[in-house]
Amino acid sequence: MKLTIIAGARPNFMKIAPIIAAVQEKRQDGYNISYRLVHTGQHYDKNMSQSFFEQLGIPEPDANLESGGGTQAEQTANIMVRFEKELTAHPCDLLLVVGDVTSTLACAIVAKKMKIKVAHVEAGIRSGDITMPEEINRLVTDAITDYFFTTSIIANTNLQKEGKIAEQILFVGNTMIDTLLKQRSRFTPPPIWERAGLQPRQYLVMTLHRPANVDEEDNLALLINEIMSNSQQLPVIFPVHPRTAKNLEKIAVAHPRLHLVEPLGYLEFNYLVENAKAVITDSGGITEETTVMGVPCMTLRDSTERPETCITGTNELLGTDPKALAPAMQKLFAGQWKKGAVPALWDGKTSERIVAHLTKIFAVKQQETTVV
Repeated sequence: MKLTIIAGARPNFMKIAPIIAAVQEKRQDGYNISYRLVHTGQHYDKNMSQSFFEQLGIPEPDANLESGGGTQAEQTANIMVRFEKELTAHPCDLLLVVGDVTSTLACAIVAKKMKIKVAHVEAGIRSGDITMPEEINRLVTDAITDYFFTTSIIANTNLQKEGKIAEQILFVGNTMIDTLLKQRSRFTPPPIWERAGLQPRQYLVMTLHRPANVDEEDNLALLINEIMSNSQQLPVIFPVHPRTAKNLEKIAVAHPRLHLVEPLGYLEFNYLVENAKAVITDSGGITEETTVMGVPCMTLRDSTERPETCITGTNELLGTDPKALAPAMQKLFAGQWKKGAVPALWDGKTSERIVAHLTKIFAVKQQETTVV
């Protein structure tokens, strides 16, 4: 069985690393399974791309499409044109895409038009917010996917409501947690740890990149001021996404306890998260990591595609109104934040289950071909 595995943006890298390891292990056990890793080049900043490959032990990609930046339409088009040439030169039995980034959507469309089966890891998650580019990517990708690997029963239910065939929905867990659990012992303090004199549970971590929070300069300034006003003199560490950096320059935010740092590597960032008092974010993936590590998390969004992090985990959805931060912070500092638990099958063995399913699927395909 020949797989083509797609990676394009930072969230993808944590999800493909354990899958590649599981494929390699299965191959060593004598199974006829191989993969070709294609990096679309969607994230081209070293700290947001290359360092993740190095830290997570992901092999050098077999191809880099170097799709670069541009508008969403330009980037989607660049990836599709270049991936079509890649797939023509190197056909496969199945394309495996992960997550909900532009690369996920673009490569899935190309494969289906070339009559290649598609498997989607993290299928079925829904925010219900069609204004999010990621939600569009999820819906379109799942509309043409053949095999749905899901992170939760909620995702299964979403797919069933959309009319997907039950046999194609495979509840396997969360590959991002595979990476987290495997790498946890290797977490390492970033330079800001010593520079700011940080101590465990005596600082906050903040990440912001979604348009609703960072595109309006006045709202971004208000949001940051509200966080600083309610953080009880604790340092706030803010690894700045390139999208956010542009507007931060315009509003000239400055505060002695606010530490703006470059995007961090996986091991350094998660060291900060694991030891933080709490995390304030608008990311989806970080809410999964905080849930597993038992760290309080405040999500500055009106909806989430990962409701299990709120229902079971340590995450709370605050919305985008900066005024929601004060009561949440009071709850945190009063020691009243929920403890949370780890969702089902977030146990570090998801990738093994995915590869086991793939080998079964391929065995069935071989059998059908033989009968014909």
